[in-house]
Amino acid sequence: MSEVFFVANISENTARFEGVDPTPAVFIDRDGTLMEEVHYCNDPSQVRLLPEVVEGLLELRGAGFRTILVTNQSGIARGLISLDQYERVHARLLELLGGELLDATYMCGDSPDAPSLRRKPAPGMLLEAASEWNLDLTRSWMIGDKTIDIACGNQAGVPGILVLTGHGRQQDAVGARHVAENFAEAVRWLLGR
Repeated sequence: MSEVFFVANISENTARFEGVDPTPAVFIDRDGTLMEEVHYCNDPSQVRLLPEVVEGLLELRGAGFRTILVTNQSGIARGLISLDQYERVHARLLELLGGELLDATYMCGDSPDAPSLRRKPAPGMLLEAASEWNLDLTRSWMIGDKTIDIACGNQAGVPGILVLTGHGRQQDAVGARHVAENFAEAVRWLLGR
């Protein structure tokens, strides 16, 4: 099961990677990228995977990438969803993925109106994951359906792929290395297939 990180806990994980070469990762947005966009999703029954998501994650894992989910959930700060509701939605997503396809999940429940080093487009969650999972950001990628996902990656030195699912068709692709129809197409492009 994917490990969930809400705040930085860097020192506890570094020992398990001592002496191990850093690995690349693909950082992935959740809503509108892996699952259908649902406005402030608070009900597990509303979780539906987008086409070929499982296959795409399997391909990334087979190619040696860590798969790290990074998601803004401002509905928590706004009182529109509870932490328990978020966790139940996340558990349903993991159930639909059917296995160990995500190495970790980083969630930021901060309001967009408050200063935050973690909330995308800030790179905090990516930098935390890089430290905690011994990741090589120079060989990593970001996939998401919003300009803030791409900006987040760029701020961490990670190129981004904008997908046209979710909010993607209404977004500006500025800063994106590639624009893909969906997650599966993004993975195929990234892997050169």
